[in-house]
Amino acid sequence: MKDYYTVDQISEMLDIHPKTIQRYIREGKLRATKIGKGWRVTGHDLSIFMQSNSDHTSEESKQGNRKVIASSVIDVAVYGKEDAIRIMNTLTAVSNAKPPEYGQSSIQSQYIERENMVRITLWGDIGFMAVMLDTVASLTQEDRGIAN
Repeated sequence: MKDYYTVDQISEMLDIHPKTIQRYIREGKLRATKIGKGWRVTGHDLSIFMQSNSDHTSEESKQGNRKVIASSVIDVAVYGKEDAIRIMNTLTAVSNAKPPEYGQSSIQSQYIERENMVRITLWGDIGFMAVMLDTVASLTQEDRGIAN
């Protein structure tokens, strides 16, 4: 039988606030299973999380880099469904081609037809965010006929 730990137990073991543990679960950094109203983490998954966190932290401290995470919601006015699909597909392709040093990131996009708008939600490393925001700027500048 596997050992399962609650968010509160992990919080006490690692001396990390429970909301931070829940954020790690939401972001996919810590694998967990929802049982009833609470999350449970296997000992194996906790070990993997602790190992990857210590590797990442020691690598960053060797390089002298700080970890910077950002999020953004962007609304882009579009000319119709085809334009929306073009923008969403381009951003998804750029996100999928990101280098591994950008770490975990996420992009969600939604075409809001009644407003003729694409809503883009981004989360990730500051380098990833810069690339994605530059891509959005390029896509929207092209639409206005502004050359880069």
